[in-house]
Amino acid sequence: MRFFFHPLRRLLFSCWAVLFGALALLWVPFCFGQQSAAGTSSGGDLRGCVLDASGHPVSGALVRLERTDGTVVAQATASASGNFVFSSVDAGQYQVTAEASGVRSRTVMAIVPSRAAIRLMLQAVASPQSPSAAASQSTAMQFSDQPDFTIAGVTDWTAVGGHGSDANLRTSEDLARETLALKPRDGATPTEGAGSSGTEMQLRAALAASPGNFEANHRLGEFYLHNGDYRQSLPLLESAWRIDPKSNANTLDLALACRGAGDLRQARAHVAELLARGNDADWLRLAGDLDEALGNPLAAVQDYQRAVEVDPSEQNTFAWGSELLLHRAIWEAQEVFRKGAGAYPSSVRMQTAYGAALFAGALYDQAALRLCAASDLDPGDPEPYIFMGQIEIAAPNPLPCIEQKLARFAQTQPANSTADYLYAMTILKTQERSPQPHAVDQAEALFHKAVAADGRNARAWFELGNLAAARRDFAAAIDMYRKAIDADPQLSDAYYRLGVAYDRSGEADKARQEFLLHDQIAKTQAEAVDRERRSIQQFLFAPSSQSAPLPTH
Repeated sequence: MRFFFHPLRRLLFSCWAVLFGALALLWVPFCFGQQSAAGTSSGGDLRGCVLDASGHPVSGALVRLERTDGTVVAQATASASGNFVFSSVDAGQYQVTAEASGVRSRTVMAIVPSRAAIRLMLQAVASPQSPSAAASQSTAMQFSDQPDFTIAGVTDWTAVGGHGSDANLRTSEDLARETLALKPRDGATPTEGAGSSGTEMQLRAALAASPGNFEANHRLGEFYLHNGDYRQSLPLLESAWRIDPKSNANTLDLALACRGAGDLRQARAHVAELLARGNDADWLRLAGDLDEALGNPLAAVQDYQRAVEVDPSEQNTFAWGSELLLHRAIWEAQEVFRKGAGAYPSSVRMQTAYGAALFAGALYDQAALRLCAASDLDPGDPEPYIFMGQIEIAAPNPLPCIEQKLARFAQTQPANSTADYLYAMTILKTQERSPQPHAVDQAEALFHKAVAADGRNARAWFELGNLAAARRDFAAAIDMYRKAIDADPQLSDAYYRLGVAYDRSGEADKARQEFLLHDQIAKTQAEAVDRERRSIQQFLFAPSSQSAPLPTH
């Protein structure tokens, strides 16, 4: 189980605002042009508009810019055209609200990236001429059925931003990778029927009798493809392709065989042949998978978006949202997953992904509630529990509903080491805020149960060491830390805590050795994080009035 996470990309938004009326749904562009990208890397200007329920500018609205802890950073007054601007804002995560005539907008999270303008989503306050809006000020914010964004390019990792501590950022980025892993790696489904009948001997006999026959080559090639024998399937499917290059079924099978054999470029070339004949959603999704694997995320996300335009299915919507989240398009991913979760309420992975996207936007409580709801859809599915356990560990405060759900996870899967570990960590976190008798003993028993189920659970051994050290039982702590290191030699924190335990035991030489190992491993891991960040590009966005429809059923 990994709990140190891989960094991703930080999103740069265009300078358009998406604004919502207190009564009516509005998508409104900024009233001014795009901010210059010539600003410094330390921050930028945050701009937006305040509109009433009818879409009219609200003059004199008070707009507040706050840090996520509630500290007010700045205030601005909307102009006669409803515009406001916060100049030279430090890069980071902020909360923005507006108020006029006693009506307050919903709080919206905004990220100031290091370069480029911001697209701010803000629910507009009611104007003085719109008294009926005051009665609906508690109306929940809703997004448009059509996302108003277009990916215009990519940028490197130097624009990365995040929320909270680096550990929180790593958690959200690793959850994005794990979200992507929830997508089945099929890309497109091999054609059914042709290779599904007949034994290998029968199919080989048919080919021997007619080696130049398209059907004989295709059926045997597809037989091997279905069985994962890509090397044997490739020459047969290639022969069939040369006989009839216009066969969609064979061209698709050939692309899948090329991908399975590791020839991604040839696979993509065959998919391009298919797409020249039409925009089939499965072909587009396969193109997206291949483009991402080939290091072309801009083409990949466009492929996924086109797939949703053709067929806004659960699978296509999930592929598009997970690609956006992977490349740190947090708010866009939230929108896609929110609509996907509404259209496919029984999809555990869609609800789980939505929770991961909410966490990436620092909406911790909302993320927890979404993941708890996902776990209720299929209590036996471990993924929502693992996601919620990770965000509980990373979040600054205990989150709602998670302890109860993780208790169920541990109870229903008594042999699951991860379940016991996550439940124990939640108990300890709650204990910090609301001490309960025997809570620490309960957590320690769960950690012991976790390592009994899986001796490679390095984190559980590590926490046992911490509990022993807290009791000043340094001999036991040293033993636990050693076991943690044996289970995961890259667990740098274990070396540091082991060094502390040796130091408290009067073994200074051993302590120095462990501290040195900690520093070496930590440096190597930091360099690996840096390389990982550089390998993942983030998306640049432009406003668009013609974007893919999201599912509505």
